[in-house]
Amino acid sequence: MTAARAAASGRWHVALNHPADFATFRVAARTLTAHGISSRDVDWSVGAPDGGLFGAPRSVDELPPPPAERIPRAPRAFVDLAERLVCHRDIERFHLAHRLLERFAGEPRLLEIASDPDVAAARTMAKNVDRCAHKMKAFVRFRETTDADGTPRYVAWFEPEHHTLDRTAPFFVRRFPGMRWSILTPTRSAHWDGETLTLAEGASREVAPDGDVNEELWRTYFGAIFNPARLKVNAMRSEMPKRYWKNMPEGDMIAPLIRSATERTDGMVAAPTRAPVRSTRLAREQEREEAEIAALTDNITSLADLRRAASRCQLCPLHAPATQTVHGEGDPNAPLMFVGEQPGDQEDLAGLPFVGPAGQLFDRALEAAGIDRSRVFVTNAVKHFKFEPRGKRRIHKTPGASEVYACKVWLDAERALVRPALTVALGATAARALSGGPVRIGDVRGKLMNWADGARGFVTVHPSYLLRLTDPDAKQAKLEEFIADLSRVRELTPL
Repeated sequence: MTAARAAASGRWHVALNHPADFATFRVAARTLTAHGISSRDVDWSVGAPDGGLFGAPRSVDELPPPPAERIPRAPRAFVDLAERLVCHRDIERFHLAHRLLERFAGEPRLLEIASDPDVAAARTMAKNVDRCAHKMKAFVRFRETTDADGTPRYVAWFEPEHHTLDRTAPFFVRRFPGMRWSILTPTRSAHWDGETLTLAEGASREVAPDGDVNEELWRTYFGAIFNPARLKVNAMRSEMPKRYWKNMPEGDMIAPLIRSATERTDGMVAAPTRAPVRSTRLAREQEREEAEIAALTDNITSLADLRRAASRCQLCPLHAPATQTVHGEGDPNAPLMFVGEQPGDQEDLAGLPFVGPAGQLFDRALEAAGIDRSRVFVTNAVKHFKFEPRGKRRIHKTPGASEVYACKVWLDAERALVRPALTVALGATAARALSGGPVRIGDVRGKLMNWADGARGFVTVHPSYLLRLTDPDAKQAKLEEFIADLSRVRELTPL
């Protein structure tokens, strides 16, 4: 560039406080763009610029604040993209981010054009920054030192590929809020004193401590979790690049472990198979539980026997706060059984299933579908009311998987005594109890299926779901769908 051309173009300069100084970049780029200064005429550097061949360029600080109506606008997604982009090590990152900003005036949907060279380059660089930040979180290793006041301080030396410390330091604040620590990199450092995070200039490797009171612990842990049979060297090096090994306590173990992987795997294959050893404690707990269930369920030959046995149940903690066990009710020879989730507040007090608001809605839906409730058997997957006290009210809480499992012995006994031709699950908890695992209602609703024991099954929603709907039109539409499901059940079952 000639001297005359340089003078005419009016070179401008922005001095950044550190390599990932997004705050300064943002103000400067908006000011330059508002004044119509092209990104081609701007130089970016950390600190003051050199004089150069044609003298020092003009500083952006010389420009007056632009009027609000001239400040460029950019999509919110650009701010996130630019914050990550300026952390890249490429010296052109600020020019690229500035160029994107000035292009939004004529191309407001620029970021939607994935094939645009500037957009593609920015996104690739941002992804590289994200990956680098992830590596920092995974591979930083602290070594213990002591501050002047005798308080332990944990110091880590790390050499990130990009300028990611400013973005990543808050993660370590959340992770280690109660200890003092410092993370040193060649271009930036972060210090946490338990209250304030301070970001400062970089440091040299010599000021970081060597050794670690937990060095052997790291090495022992890494050696223990290394599985030679699952080793994929290329994938491991992709996730843990070699550049990080030298600053990790376990780094010098990696190459020998890779070399010995084949021999260790062959040894594992050749070793005789051994049956897993169950812990004595676990075995005793299971034996005690099985004995307790056997004591409760022995000699059950009728529903009356079942009710007496279930009334003494203490297989899960729900028996303690509940008023009573709520048993199933209905025709002991019913061809159709409905299984709900658990008794509600009114059922717990009355000792009868489906007598509260959801039960009343259920009765109306049965009648609309042409099903006589006296000809069916209704029960719940869990026999005790699970609730949360709130003042004088008891608010329903969904039973957990362990509570459903504990109560399954009573549901299985009911089904064995009634022997229905079809068992209908009302809601996800009932479906889980009958199928033995989680069930998505939307995937199986309205379909004839088989339960875990091979018996015929059908799934629909629980009537309490309809009660929770607030929109009258939506509630009516969902009620009609529920009645349609019950009509399908009636067609499938001879009543």
